[in-house]
This record gives sequence, C-alpha cells and structure tokens, in this order.
Amino acid sequence: MKEVLRTTDPTLIAFATHLLAGEGIAAFALDVHMSVLDGSLGILPQRLAVADRDHFIASAILRDNGIDPGK
Repeated sequence: MKEVLRTTDPTLIAFATHLLAGEGIAAFALDVHMSVLDGSLGILPQRLAVADRDHFIASAILRDNGIDPGK
C-alpha cells in the first residue's frame, strides 16, 4: 500500500475515494478515527492509500480532478 493523499479535510478523503472507486481502484482510508486523540479538532491529517500497482494511475486521476496528491 502506498499513500496517495494526506489531508485534514474528511470530505476530500470521501471525494477522492469515490473518484478512485469509479475507476475501479480500491482505496483505503487511514487514520480516520484519529480525531479521538486530538479532541475532534481535525488537526491530525487523514491518509488515503492504494495498492502499489495503482499508485501512479490513482495520483493521475486525483490530479486530473483538481486534487493535489502532494507526492
């Protein structure tokens, strides 16, 4: 698994997951429940990971839809 996106915006994680699922790429959200540790302030980033073989195409899909993968 490789990280394809890191953000503090939970709606962006949901949108990116939906975009990738539409292209047949399985994405796994990491650190989703970390808000328990930061008191629900949303300061800890969440990550979205994909299989190693899908990383390149997933990054391209996100970039084409205006999401900066940051990698």
